[in-house]
Amino acid sequence: MKHASAGRSTRAIHGANVTDAHGAPHLPIYNTTTFAFENTEALLDVADGRVQGPLYTRYGLNPTIFALEETTASIEGTESALAFCSGMAAETALFAHYGRDGIVCVGDAYGGTMELLGNQLARLGISTTFLLGGELDRLEDLLGAGAKLVFFETPTNPTLGIHDITAISELAHRHDAKVAVDNTFASPINQRPLELGADLVSYSATKYLGGHSDLTAGFVLGATALVEPLKGWRKSFGSTIAPETAAMLSRSLRTLVVRVRQHNANAQAVAEAMEADPRVSRVLYPGLPSFPGHALAAKQMSGFGGVVTIELAADAATTVKVVDRLELFALAPSLGGVESLVTQPVTTTHYDLSPEERARRGITGSMIRLSIGLEDADDLIADLTRALDVVEL
Repeated sequence: MKHASAGRSTRAIHGANVTDAHGAPHLPIYNTTTFAFENTEALLDVADGRVQGPLYTRYGLNPTIFALEETTASIEGTESALAFCSGMAAETALFAHYGRDGIVCVGDAYGGTMELLGNQLARLGISTTFLLGGELDRLEDLLGAGAKLVFFETPTNPTLGIHDITAISELAHRHDAKVAVDNTFASPINQRPLELGADLVSYSATKYLGGHSDLTAGFVLGATALVEPLKGWRKSFGSTIAPETAAMLSRSLRTLVVRVRQHNANAQAVAEAMEADPRVSRVLYPGLPSFPGHALAAKQMSGFGGVVTIELAADAATTVKVVDRLELFALAPSLGGVESLVTQPVTTTHYDLSPEERARRGITGSMIRLSIGLEDADDLIADLTRALDVVEL
């Protein structure tokens, strides 16, 4: 890994350390499907893995993709990164390979992930046990029964729950199980699960890594020995990132550190303002001392992220009115971009869960998830305050 002793801003800019023959500081886009060789021996060296080089873009063997993966691994501080066409594609390969002996999903997760685990993969014979955050006492029994992959988000979507990465990893490893953490909400700038004991980390790079709501991508990262087996799944599923997208994502990574720092600062300001507003009954944000997971978050995170979830002192219908009155916050089901977004989990990210399952997980009709962008925090607070005027106490 190049620049191993450098800071993360330096790694984000110089991680791949590639300058082309004409002196361009960033690798051009190799938007070609295949690459020619001087002879068969050279082709086989690449095909058999003796030499890293371009061969066929669907396999991920493309210089633009190589550069992206090297930079991302450098930012994460690990050996290998594997880029996919989406975060769901990355998770699908991860679960298909490491989840065949049973998966334990701890706590809340993105609705698409829960659908994949509970529906599609179940049809293929890959079983998942879902544990609420308060049911960790059941984890050891499940590991003892043979489950070999523990998967969780931290912070979670949409309630920002915090899980102890070190404690869960130590328990899983005593049973020879692997731990994979979806670090999308935190980003590698705010949290580094691999340094805390996890085996693999995944991202929807569509979010903070991309950061501009203009690309879709995903990653799995970790030690080379653990990431390498996923290449075959990526190749056969056809889920490799496109070179054009890889180049856009490489561009975005160069500003990742400064963007995340501002997301953190803006979200903290919004969370504190919402906590002081009587029309808001609950604010979920790891940076607030009142948040149940604050102490653990402060221990394992260096920043608290750009997502703030609030619950209103109002019914679901009034909550819809608040959302629809917002002007700076765009009504859209994503997060991590420079612009602020708002969504109600019951209508978007967790719409496919049954009402009973949403209630079991504390996802209510009065809940609003805010992705705090890079606008002036005072303007975001003013927009929220004005929208909240429809709430009657």
